[in-house]
Amino acid sequence: MNKIRVLLCDDHNIVRAGMKCLLQTGEDVEVVGEAANGHECVREAKRLRPDVVVLDLAMPLLNGMEAARQIHKHLPRTKVLVVSSYKDEEYVMKVIEARVSGYILKQNAASELLEAVKETHEGNVFFSPGLARHLVRPACPAAAAEEAPIKRPSHPKLSQREAEVLQLIAESYANKQIADILSLSAKTVEKHRSTLMSKLGLHSIAALTRYAIASGNVETFDAGIPATAN
Repeated sequence: MNKIRVLLCDDHNIVRAGMKCLLQTGEDVEVVGEAANGHECVREAKRLRPDVVVLDLAMPLLNGMEAARQIHKHLPRTKVLVVSSYKDEEYVMKVIEARVSGYILKQNAASELLEAVKETHEGNVFFSPGLARHLVRPACPAAAAEEAPIKRPSHPKLSQREAEVLQLIAESYANKQIADILSLSAKTVEKHRSTLMSKLGLHSIAALTRYAIASGNVETFDAGIPATAN
């Protein structure tokens, strides 16, 4: 019997260890790799070509949302299952837009993770019950008015590379560090930073950082506003 090959991606070792133990209780599931940040997640997914990637949204270097988009682009047959503590509508809708196959809450992982991996591998979608309500719109016009979706501010469309640079800037990395992480020249990173400022109408690293947090590119506990520009 072919086992379901799973890649685990979370920046907390203890969380990955816990999920691995949960998945090992399934005789038809095999954890083939682990990753501690978004870039490592995408790299390992390309290398291992797992059946299912289990990832968190809040990861350093590259957030889970962007990692999911890149995995879907390069490995369309690989299923992506998000395991996160975020349960508000905005995150759920962003995850759906990133073409993931499932989204479960971390607090439900003990009871749902194994089933979710199996369901997504079979080509089905799996959402925790507390999240599924965001996927259904009421048929009654009056109810629809009451359940109107949250109006979100529109954000300028960023390229994949611009989104990566923005997150790293918000995580306080200097230009040379960003260049090393992304295998770019410092001059190219500076050009991306200038483009971001022009496109977003922002004029400082602190402003870019606040924008990254507000737009969901990084989480407040992952990012700090640098004291000085790099």
